[in-house]
Amino acid sequence: VQLVESGGGFVQAGGSLKLSCAASGTTGSINAMGWYRQAPGKERELVAEITGGGGSTIYADSVKGRFTISKDNANTMVTLQMNSLKPEDTAVYYCNAVFRRLTDIEVWGQGTLVTVSS
Repeated sequence: VQLVESGGGFVQAGGSLKLSCAASGTTGSINAMGWYRQAPGKERELVAEITGGGGSTIYADSVKGRFTISKDNANTMVTLQMNSLKPEDTAVYYCNAVFRRLTDIEVWGQGTLVTVSS
């Protein structure tokens, strides 16, 4: 599976951005997809995750009520709608796909930069 993100950019605080991640390959076997972010000098953290069936979502407390994750049934596209952006949302955002086997197998995209100015 390959993941390619798009949609990052520069936005003022309070604005919105939509990130997209296109997945190719054996996407039908994906068990969960998500978005992570890494700000300068900080560790990568989970932003949002959605299960393969699309029935369950998880959000970081810091983005609840502002961000929405969604995907198609074939796991070929996962999006992150980001509203009411804050300067602290500035980070490189990474798309993630998880295959849950005897051990988890994770695939990552190359990342897309989101910069929120105050």
